[in-house]
Amino acid sequence: MSEDDPADGWFPESVAADYDGPGGANAPEAVTPAVDVLEELADGPVLEFAVGTGRIAAPLAARGVPVSGIELSRAMAARIAGKPGGAAVDVTIGDMTTTRVAGEFSLVFLVFNTISNVTTQDGQVDVFRNAAAHLRPGGLFLVEVGLPDLRRLPPGQDTVPFAVDPGSGYVGFDQYDVVTQQFTSNHVTVSPDGTGTFRRIPFRYAWPAEMDLMARIAGMRPKHRWADWDRSPLTAGSTEHVSVWEKTP
Repeated sequence: MSEDDPADGWFPESVAADYDGPGGANAPEAVTPAVDVLEELADGPVLEFAVGTGRIAAPLAARGVPVSGIELSRAMAARIAGKPGGAAVDVTIGDMTTTRVAGEFSLVFLVFNTISNVTTQDGQVDVFRNAAAHLRPGGLFLVEVGLPDLRRLPPGQDTVPFAVDPGSGYVGFDQYDVVTQQFTSNHVTVSPDGTGTFRRIPFRYAWPAEMDLMARIAGMRPKHRWADWDRSPLTAGSTEHVSVWEKTP
């Protein structure tokens, strides 16, 4: 395995090598509904922030949509071209808070909780501003992100487990700081021989209302909000949201 490059941030080669494993977010039943919605919203070229390994961008490009992407990790981006449709994705290496690519886009999108990888409010506002700067008037910015699991926190507790798999020895849990809106996802895997790995990734959560204000700062207004890619209504029991804002003329 190649040595990890610190410039790749939280998604170096050691992570990218297994990122496209079967099931979960890579399963067709997870990918296809997202691509369906994005294809319908697109009315011209589109840009994906944090394009990753092309999980969404490649199949969208395979449908004939002109797709560009921004990705911080070279290790992740290197895997896009090998996927069906991936060779057509124009990728720029950079930070989605500041990196600009040429052209105007009908749609900018940021999926799979990646807005939370930006761990400050100022940084998240910069993501919205950068999205708006890439959009033509009337263009759309879409974000898919989980809602924080704070309702499962009793008084005095700051940790919520989200996965326990005795068969694989894997345990995952989120640890929240409700004052700063910072949280970490923690991933523990113990092998049968007793050896193990521990990976801890920092995030920042923001409620939909806060994102609406970020959008307003960036010159956009709310257009759609759903609980999932099936466009079901957002409710008090929803675990994520898919939100769309429109750049005002």
